Amino acid sequence: MSVMVAPPGLSNVVVANTAIGDVRGDEGFYQYRQYSAIDLARTKTFEEVWFLFVYGRLPDPDELDAFVVTTRALRTIPAELSSLLRTIALAGNERQMLARLRTVLSAAAATTSVVPLWDAGPDQRIADSLAATAMTPTILAALHRIRAGEDPLPPRDDLSTAENWLYGLTGKQPEPERARAIEQYLIATVDHGFNASTFTARVIASTGADVFSAVCGALGAFSGPLHGGAPDRALDALDEIAETGDATAWAKAQLAGRSRIMGFGHAVYRTNDPRSDLLRDIASRLGGPLAEFAIDVEKDVVAVLAEAYPDRPLYANVEFYAGVVMDSCGVPRQMFTPTFAVSRMVGWCANILEQAEDRKIIRPSARYVGPPVVR
Repeated sequence: MSVMVAPPGLSNVVVANTAIGDVRGDEGFYQYRQYSAIDLARTKTFEEVWFLFVYGRLPDPDELDAFVVTTRALRTIPAELSSLLRTIALAGNERQMLARLRTVLSAAAATTSVVPLWDAGPDQRIADSLAATAMTPTILAALHRIRAGEDPLPPRDDLSTAENWLYGLTGKQPEPERARAIEQYLIATVDHGFNASTFTARVIASTGADVFSAVCGALGAFSGPLHGGAPDRALDALDEIAETGDATAWAKAQLAGRSRIMGFGHAVYRTNDPRSDLLRDIASRLGGPLAEFAIDVEKDVVAVLAEAYPDRPLYANVEFYAGVVMDSCGVPRQMFTPTFAVSRMVGWCANILEQAEDRKIIRPSARYVGPPVVR
């Protein structure tokens, strides 16, 4: 049997067919199904895009109303998890929220009628994916409030996903402009090709495991600082730069120390990250000193990177302005990456559902490079 050796990181290796979306890095473009993702973020609601990922088309008004009713009914955390929720919320440090979410989702799977994908029909798979997605923001908001010494708030049926997320975190009815800003961020980050967490979810789904197992695996991959764990780190960098006010000197010092500059560069894009462009517009619309400072810093850091890597263009990525937008909307810094997870849960579940149709396990090989067998 012939063997093909893949490049490090599976770079540019096609491992599956998908009808969910595409990323064209050289063009600075990505799509959800047959639509530009950025156009959807500018013109649609999160619930409309969620429907698109589940059913492959945008809903008509009646379908959207029914979908909203269905998904809002799934937001509530099972009562059996209340004691576990409090125990897990108070354990560890404040930036371990994704680990807490994994634990609670695993327990939620055990208390509900989740069925292995191998045994479930299409309707059951969709039902399980909707439950995991709808429950996630409620769990995260509850964990945050418990750690802050406050009682979790029950989800409100009169609020959209974005509104309910901000309400669950802050306990206040969000201002429409800020709710829309968060909604646009959520839409823009639902899916983005076969990234590490999405691929992880599909590998687990290919084994026939249940939806909750697959999303918990995706969350593990997503928690890494080279993947989803960067929005808060990008804002930390802005804090460091603000101490001296010299972004150019800071960026050069980072490069000299071989430290990664969080919020810049992307594995796929060789031009502007369209998500960053959208979020820059949103940050400008919201206004404030932080947004103005971030825009100035971006220009200086990009100039330093262009000088250091003239043959490899590096621009601000989604994490750089994500932190600015979320901070402007009142999202606590330790909840930046969890907010990212709220949206990406939709994309993970769509990929899980698609992978479940294949019925073939993903099982690559490895090349042994250790010492020879001792005989």
